[in-house]
Amino acid sequence: MFIKNDEGFICEHCGYKVEPLHYTSRDHCPKCIYSKHVDKDPGDRLESCCGLLKPTGLEKNAKKGYTIIFQCEKCGAIRKNKMADDDDFDYLMEIVKKNSLTL
Repeated sequence: MFIKNDEGFICEHCGYKVEPLHYTSRDHCPKCIYSKHVDKDPGDRLESCCGLLKPTGLEKNAKKGYTIIFQCEKCGAIRKNKMADDDDFDYLMEIVKKNSLTL
């Protein structure tokens, strides 16, 4: 179940002031791509871990575009979220190259 939760926030990883997306839920920083492990289901804010979700890779879907793969630095959980229109795509490509991943 998806709960729309499009709020701005200050990124806990880089300090960037992240604005709402205005078309879907904002769930990660567009500058450093980090997220926070706060949802059990998208938008519910019911996860107690609250660790930082480090971007570790990308998946490409012909119909849905790119999905960012995250790993929680606190509990190790893997999460996936759609890439936002304002994400730093060049930085995402650096993450892919650094982790020797293929799309």
